[in-house]
Formats: sequence, structure tokens, C-alpha cells
Amino acid sequence: MTKYDCYELCVQSPPALVPFLVALHGNDPKIFAEDFCGSCAASLAWLERVPGGRAIGTDLDPEPLARARERNTFADRLALRERGVLDADEAADVVFVGNFSIGEIHDRPTLVRYLSRARERLNPHGIFVCDIYGGDSAFTICTVNRGHRAPGGLRVLYTWEQRDADPLTGMVTDVCHFRVERSGQIIEEYTDAFVYRWRLWSVPELRDAMAEAGFRTTEVHSKVVDPIEDAEPKARPITDPSELEESFIVFVIGRM
Repeated sequence: MTKYDCYELCVQSPPALVPFLVALHGNDPKIFAEDFCGSCAASLAWLERVPGGRAIGTDLDPEPLARARERNTFADRLALRERGVLDADEAADVVFVGNFSIGEIHDRPTLVRYLSRARERLNPHGIFVCDIYGGDSAFTICTVNRGHRAPGGLRVLYTWEQRDADPLTGMVTDVCHFRVERSGQIIEEYTDAFVYRWRLWSVPELRDAMAEAGFRTTEVHSKVVDPIEDAEPKARPITDPSELEESFIVFVIGRM
């Protein structure tokens, strides 16, 4: 397993994410723009699950984009753009920034400029969606370990490390480590597989920036939960702070 295989297994949940995004949109979205897309796991899941859908993945890093090209079986339904997200210009029904990547933008003027650009790209009734984490442990130095079963009898131990955090600036360093095992034997080990230096934006900071960027309304939704059997996910915004856990992951939504 490559470090990208490990990341997609342990960190992302595209099969649950896509129906959630469709429910958030509320109509019949077809065009999906994944900014800071990495290996395009969300875009590929969109194409698998949305009939007639198209996707645009934008990222500055050529390595994960090369992986996405290798796995692309959708021909011209998936467009890959190696460039900064401020230069993205294709229209979309959903613009999505996942895996806390909105934190790649470190200052508020650039954040507002990006959000304004994202809003301009949206088709009528389109939505902008990004995820963030917060709560009591947001600026705590810590590690979290989880085990995941993988194909072929493999097990992946995933470690999320918050290496440093400064509540005065909002800057954090977050690191992903992976260890692949079979029957207790280490097959692969990826230490510091992904290292992120992020600005950890708060919910009100993001909502204020979205309002300044021209979004008509903003909402906060809880993290994606895998739908039970064939049940459709419900898109119900959080309005009472007591609904949040002490440490939380939420989606912040901007509507036209």
C-alpha cells in the first residue's frame, strides 16, 4: 500500500461524502469542483455515484495528481488542473474543500479573495463546502491512533499527530503517520507521510469571511455519517451549540 492508499482508507470517506453533498445541494447537482484535491478520491467517488456527473480537481502538487490520472477510468468526465485554487475558473454546482485544506490559506484577505472566487464559479443554486475541526482540543499537542482493516488481510495503524499549535496565531502543524501490518509483521511504514502547516480557522471566522465574500447564507453541519443501508442522508444545519461535541468536525456551507 502506498501512503495515498493509507490516507484514503484511514482519513477519507468519499462513499458517504457524496450523497451528503448531493443532499446539501438539494437539487440535481452534476458538476463537482474539488479544490486542494490531492489524489481526487472525492472526485472519483462523485463520478461513480452521480449519473452524468463531471468533476474538476485542482491542486498544486503534481504527485497526487499523477495518481489520480492513473486511476481515472472516466475519460473526459474528470478534468485535472495543476495550479493554485485562486486560478480555478470552471463553473460548478458544488465547490468542495475537504480534509481541513481550507487551512492552506493562512491570512484573511487571501481567504476572502478565494471565497469570492469560489462563489463566482458557482452555478445558480450552487454551494461551497469546507470542513474544519474545533473544540476543546483544537490547540492541544496530542496524538490519536486508530486501526483500519485493509484488503489482502492487511491492517493499517493510522496516527494523527498535532505537533504544534499556537492559539495566538491560529497556526498548527498536523502530521499523518501510517504503519501497514500483516499478521503482526510491519510491511510498510510511512513516518511523516503528510505534514501540514495550517491556519485553523474557527467557525465564526469562516462564516464572517463567507459573508464578506458575498454568500447569501451560511450553515454549519455535523460530520458525515455513513448512511444506513439505502437511507438518504439528511442535511439539517446545526443551530444549537449543545449539538457539538467537545471536540468536533463540522462542514461550513455557503449558499448563493
